[in-house]
Amino acid sequence: MSRRGEMALIAFLQAQNCSNYAGSWRHPETMQDYLKPQYYQRIARILEDGRFHMAFFDDRLAMPDILGRDHAEAVRNGIRVVKMDPVSILSAMGYATEKLGLGATYSTTYYEPFHIARVFATLDHMLGGRVAWNVVTSLNDSEARNMGRSEHPEHDLRYDRADEFMEIVLSLWDSWDDDAIKNDRETGLFADPTKVRRLKHHGRWYDVEGTFTVPRTPQGRPVLLQAGQSGRGKTFAANWGELIFITQRNIEAARANYREFKESIAALGRNPDEVKVCPAIYSIIGTSEDEAAEKKAQIEALAKPVDGLALLSEVLNYDFASKAMDEPFTDEELAGIKGLQGIRDRVVQGSGKKNPTVADFVEVSGRGTIRDFTGFHGTPKKIADEMTEWFETDACDGFVLAATHMPGAYEDFVRLVVPELQRRGVFRKEFAGTTLRENLRLPRPRPFDWKRPA
Repeated sequence: MSRRGEMALIAFLQAQNCSNYAGSWRHPETMQDYLKPQYYQRIARILEDGRFHMAFFDDRLAMPDILGRDHAEAVRNGIRVVKMDPVSILSAMGYATEKLGLGATYSTTYYEPFHIARVFATLDHMLGGRVAWNVVTSLNDSEARNMGRSEHPEHDLRYDRADEFMEIVLSLWDSWDDDAIKNDRETGLFADPTKVRRLKHHGRWYDVEGTFTVPRTPQGRPVLLQAGQSGRGKTFAANWGELIFITQRNIEAARANYREFKESIAALGRNPDEVKVCPAIYSIIGTSEDEAAEKKAQIEALAKPVDGLALLSEVLNYDFASKAMDEPFTDEELAGIKGLQGIRDRVVQGSGKKNPTVADFVEVSGRGTIRDFTGFHGTPKKIADEMTEWFETDACDGFVLAATHMPGAYEDFVRLVVPELQRRGVFRKEFAGTTLRENLRLPRPRPFDWKRPA
């Protein structure tokens, strides 16, 4: 089946003082007005001009303050310490654009189903059906304490609870039929009550009984994003995600992971063609290979060792200052990691050690550096050739582009790489429609079509 023009391009944003790359704020070309709406609106317009499908915000509910059990190093070095609520920023970006999809991260562990359902359904109405929810279960004890809990729940338990959470949110989004509202002044009928369903959910984790207050949205319901890296996380992503973003270091691993995800999705009774799998990437572009290499060296030099230690402590919920760099993790310590177990598993595999050291975690994970994600670096032609190969050989359905500096990384990509992808016929020249689902070529969902045999 031809996939001409169907490569998905997603921008990976942060509502903070830096991009995913913690050192990006140190780049001389990074804009510093990240506390103002104009900063995000500028990025949104660049992405819409480049025909990107969507921009979405990753998020945490705490700054990286686990290293040394203190916030000092993170604050001193600007390691992702400013974290604003992304939904407010999506509104500002949405009013500055017309067709760009916009997504935000909200946690199933620290919010309630009704709250998330109402926030994202409302936003989808306000922005004309362009909204996505990035579903996370959160990472660490800092987030738990900020949200009034003593500690973060165990990894698999979070996903068990999140499965029930998803059933409630989707039931709420699907509780109004498309034609429920009549607005008939002559008869006095506002809406047909037979077309609005009351939720009566009584499960292991939640008892929710009530009627949802937001009618069905322009695209049926918001698009669901998910990042599945661990075993349990992959199952959750295959069950619920419509766009799944992953991290892969090479094309062979990406092909294997892509095939595994598509098979898992099909085994769950879903259509794998209706789920996009997209790896996160960095891209450094030069008019020549020498210029690109020079830029890359400049960007790599922005990273500090403390960046990686603080970010590893954050995502693994473990204080990396409590061990020497050459000290191996014990079996008990590895088993007790509550955060992103996919990173732990990748380090064990990549280091070839059953008990890797702190130095192994820093080196293999690449956390805090641009090695954290796949890198496409070089001339626009070279980058477009590599991306096309990944797309056309079933390594992915598109890419999630993180920025090395803001907004220059996106400006360079839109100006130099997008035209090359369009010339190859793998990326579109115009938007397919007005909603995010139309532009991702995802069908408009029918109410309760997510219910499948167990």
